[in-house]
Amino acid sequence: MQNLNFINGRWCQSLSGETLPVTDPASEENYAEIPRSGAAEVDAAVQAAEAALAAGWRRTTGAQRARLLRAIAAGIQQQAGALAELEVRDCGKPITEARYDMSDAVACFEYYAGLAEALDGQQGTPVEVSDPRFEVKLRHEPAGVVGLIVPWNFPLVNAAWKVAPALAAGCTVVLKPSELASLTTLRLARIAEEAGLPAGVLNVVCGLGSECGAAVAAHPGIAKVSFTGGTESGRKVMQARANLIGDLALELGGKSAMIVFDDVDLDHAVEWILMGSMYNQGQVCAATSRVLVQDSIFDALLEKLRHAVQGLRVGAGLDDSTQVGPLISAAQRERVAALVRQGVEQGARLLCGGEAPGQLDKGYFYLPTVALDVSRDNVLWREEVFGPVLCVARFGNEAQAIELANDSRYGLAAAVLSDDGERRERVAAQLVAGIVWANCSGPAFIQAPWGGVKQSGFRRGLGEWGMHEFLELKQVTTYTSADAWGHFNAR
Repeated sequence: MQNLNFINGRWCQSLSGETLPVTDPASEENYAEIPRSGAAEVDAAVQAAEAALAAGWRRTTGAQRARLLRAIAAGIQQQAGALAELEVRDCGKPITEARYDMSDAVACFEYYAGLAEALDGQQGTPVEVSDPRFEVKLRHEPAGVVGLIVPWNFPLVNAAWKVAPALAAGCTVVLKPSELASLTTLRLARIAEEAGLPAGVLNVVCGLGSECGAAVAAHPGIAKVSFTGGTESGRKVMQARANLIGDLALELGGKSAMIVFDDVDLDHAVEWILMGSMYNQGQVCAATSRVLVQDSIFDALLEKLRHAVQGLRVGAGLDDSTQVGPLISAAQRERVAALVRQGVEQGARLLCGGEAPGQLDKGYFYLPTVALDVSRDNVLWREEVFGPVLCVARFGNEAQAIELANDSRYGLAAAVLSDDGERRERVAAQLVAGIVWANCSGPAFIQAPWGGVKQSGFRRGLGEWGMHEFLELKQVTTYTSADAWGHFNAR
């Protein structure tokens, strides 16, 4: 099966006719193709987006855009079952998780429909200034053509998190999905087309990050790029935008810490540790994969954790009983395995895992892994593994736990587990991260800001902040006095 780019309301191949294979991570079967596009296709998409903006999309009201966003949400809801199965086959995640993702995508478009409507009432907001002869009002206007680059771990959700607020703001879009998982994003374009979105407002161009993604980042016709992905790729995008003095939002990697104090229920703690580190095979930018456990409960919690991790059901994502599916690709599995081997060479000890499951002869599977005795300079403690690999270390007191948690070049997320509410608040205030979870790990809400600090990126998606990332603030100042200004004629 061959899939096509969606540019200016038309489905088209790459200009070269070249394609890239689509591989099922559970079976290693190449079962479809996507276009291998580059700068020429991106330029065509930008031109289409510019034309759609000029033809009237920029002048639509928030209420008009809201109707289309709700129609897209309804289309995703109608196809949710098929989309979830397609997502599993494309990126390997368990079907139960894929179903949650479809619900999240629906809710995202519905939420930004409401914000688009509210935007109409925010135009012309007055600002009080020091001179009563002047009246200043504010307008929120679309940034223009925006380039959205999304990763493969949550394909449709990440697309929704960017496309919905961009459309709500009145922007037109050039969307570049990951070459490893493009199919549900292309299906989103079909749903948008069927919902009546005008041609050129949403364009989807497939291809390699180094070719197609680089062209999006470097295109002078794109007013803003919003990128979610790895830190090294984000650095290249940032360099390309710097050459243009172009606006940019980055949501990059993480190596997030979870602090577990000795007053918690151990079974609940283990459940949140698994959620924070093994969800989506650990292929989560905000995974809390560094777990710090207070000395007095370390041994007891570790035994419960070992039992729970070894009991996780590893298998193909379309099996309803699967809890841990395959990694996205052979290259990703080898990267994870290589980092684990390096970590062991540097002194880490494996409590469990550290290899592919013997009973599965096909697929990019890797057993859930727990590493102990991991020093601060160990690669498993410092680097984002992006797989089902968890490091566990001891701490003695609160100050030590905070210092260890913050000792990272990343700052996307962190978690603190304690039955002491005052301690949770105190620790959360000292953790250097854009997101802090208390007595949980991993939940993301469309209404709340999402993003990190340090090398985890900058700016915020989701919530009202996510839409304002795609808006420019304009002041309109009016001289209201009946008298002439008189400054140059004063005697």
